[in-house]
Amino acid sequence: MNLLTIFLTGLFTGGLTCMAVQGGLLASTLAQREEEKLKEKAKGGNALPIISFLAAKIIAYTILGFFLGWLGSFFQLSIQTQVVLQVFVAVFMIGTALNILNVHPIFRYFVIQPPKFLTRMVRNESKSKSVFAPSILGAFTVFIPCGTTQAMMALSIASGSPILGALILFIYTLGTSPVFFTLGYLATRLGDTLQQKFMKVAAYAIILLAVFNLNNSIALTGSSFNVFDLPKTVWCLVSFCDTSLVLAMSTTVAEDLTITIEPTEYSPNNLAVKAGSKVSLRLINNGGSGCTQAFTIPGLGIQKIVPLGSSDTVTFTAPSQPGELPFMCSMGMYRGKIRII
Repeated sequence: MNLLTIFLTGLFTGGLTCMAVQGGLLASTLAQREEEKLKEKAKGGNALPIISFLAAKIIAYTILGFFLGWLGSFFQLSIQTQVVLQVFVAVFMIGTALNILNVHPIFRYFVIQPPKFLTRMVRNESKSKSVFAPSILGAFTVFIPCGTTQAMMALSIASGSPILGALILFIYTLGTSPVFFTLGYLATRLGDTLQQKFMKVAAYAIILLAVFNLNNSIALTGSSFNVFDLPKTVWCLVSFCDTSLVLAMSTTVAEDLTITIEPTEYSPNNLAVKAGSKVSLRLINNGGSGCTQAFTIPGLGIQKIVPLGSSDTVTFTAPSQPGELPFMCSMGMYRGKIRII
C-alpha cells in the first residue's frame, strides 16, 4: 500500500470503525470538559480538547510505528490483553458517565487529573488544565486498536524500517482525525441552555458504548453470550422458537472449510466439524476492511489478520468434546460459530 492509499483507508474506513471504542473515550473527555465549563461558567475552548486528544493519538501511534518497524517481526496484542484493556475502558467510561450524572461522589475519581506540580505550572501560565485528560486518553488509544489499525500495525512491521513504520501509522492516524474532530466539535457547539441536556445525553451514550464494549469483551473470552440476544432468548423460553437443532441438522460437517470475509459479517457464519478432527479453514477477504479482517477464535487463542483482497489459511485440531466454538472479529462485533459434532 502506498501512503495515499493508507491515508484514504484512515479517512474512509479507520475513522468510522475505530469510533466504536475510541469514540467513547473522546466522548468521555468532552463530557467532562462541558461539565467543567458549566461549573466555572467558562466560554470557548470547544476545539482545544479535541485537538489535544487527536494530537496525542497521532504522536502515540507514530512512536508505535517507529518501534514496530524497528522490530521487523510480527507483533500483536494477545487476545487476553485485548479483553483486559476493553474491560478497563468500559469500566472507565461507566464511571465517567455516573460522575457526570452525579450518582455518587466516589465516581469523581474517574476524572483524569494531571500531577499536582504540572497542574500548578499550567495554572500559573494558562487555563489549559483540561487539555491533560484528552491528551492522556488520546495516547491511551494506542492500546485499543481496531481491526483496520491492527492491519496498519502489521504493515508497519512488514516494512522493516523504523522511519517507514512511523510514517505509515502517522499517515493512517492523520486520515482518521477528520471524522473524530467533526463529530466531537459538533457535540461541543450547542448553546449554553442546552449544555445540561447535552451532558445527560452524553452520559447515557457513554454508558451504552460501555455496555457495547463489555459485550464484545465477553465474546473475546470465547463465550457465546450476547447481551443483545437476551430479549430473543427470553422470548424463546416461553415460545419454544429455538432453531439450533434444525440448524445443526442442516449444517454440513467437513474438515476443509472456507469463510468469506465481508465488511460486516463472515459467510457462512455457522459451520460444523467433527470432534477431534484436523481442520483447515481458508479465509478469503473480499470486502472486509474493518475489524472483520482480524479473524479471531478466542477459544483456541487464534487471531489471523487477512488484509482486504488477500486470503490465508488457519489450521487447528477441533476440541474433543461436542459444543460450540465461537469465532469473531478482533473487537467481538461480528460473530459466527463452529459446531463441534
